[in-house]
Amino acid sequence: MQAWLDSETDIEGFREEARSLLASQVPPDEVQWLALARDDAEFTGTAPAGRPLGSSARSASSIVPASFQRLCEMVVLHQDPERFNLLYRLLWRLVHEPGLRNSAADPDMLHAQQMGHAVRRDLQKMKAFVHFRVVSDALQAPIEMGWFEPTHHIVEAAAPWFAQRNPRAQWAIFTPRRSVECKGQLLHFGAALPRTALPANDAPDAAWAAVYWQVFGKQ
Repeated sequence: MQAWLDSETDIEGFREEARSLLASQVPPDEVQWLALARDDAEFTGTAPAGRPLGSSARSASSIVPASFQRLCEMVVLHQDPERFNLLYRLLWRLVHEPGLRNSAADPDMLHAQQMGHAVRRDLQKMKAFVHFRVVSDALQAPIEMGWFEPTHHIVEAAAPWFAQRNPRAQWAIFTPRRSVECKGQLLHFGAALPRTALPANDAPDAAWAAVYWQVFGKQ
C-alpha cells in the first residue's frame, strides 16, 4: 500500500496517513511511504487525499506520548529516506507494544532519537553559521543574502527564527535543498541553489541581485 505525502517535510500529512493506516490495522511492512518532490507539490497539485479518521485512529493516537510526537517533528526533517518507515513502525509498536515507551535501549527508538539529535544540531549550525552580505541594487531596497548547506531538510523549520531575529530586515538564504526569502516578516520559498551557482564573495552587487531574481522571480 502506498502512502503519499505532499513533500519531504509533510509532518501533517504523515500524521493523517499514519492514523488512518493504524485504524485500518495496516502493518508497517505493507506500507510504502512516498513524498512528492517540492515542485510537484507546489505546481502540479497535491498527493491523493487521506482517508477520513475513524474512532480507532483517534484512540490509537491517544496512546502515543507527546514526547514521541515532538520527536516525529524532528525526525521528519532528517535526510534518511527511510525515516517515514521508521516512524510508522514505531507508532505501530507503541500501539501494539505498550512497554516500548519505557524501553530506553530499543534499537528503533534509539535510532529515531539519534536522528532527532542530528536535526537539532543542523538547525543550530544554520542559525550560527549563516553569514549575510548586504546587496544594494537600484531597483529595490538593500537585501541581506547568505548561503548555507544543511545536511537535513531544515530550511522551513529554521526560517521563522531568522525572520524574528531582525523583523525589519529583508533577506534571502540560498541552500542546495531549498531557498527562502523574507520581506516584512513574510516568508517565501524558492528553488534550491548549489554553491557553484553563486557569484564570488567579491562579485559586484548586480551579480548577486541577478541570482536573487533568478530564484525568487524578482526583477
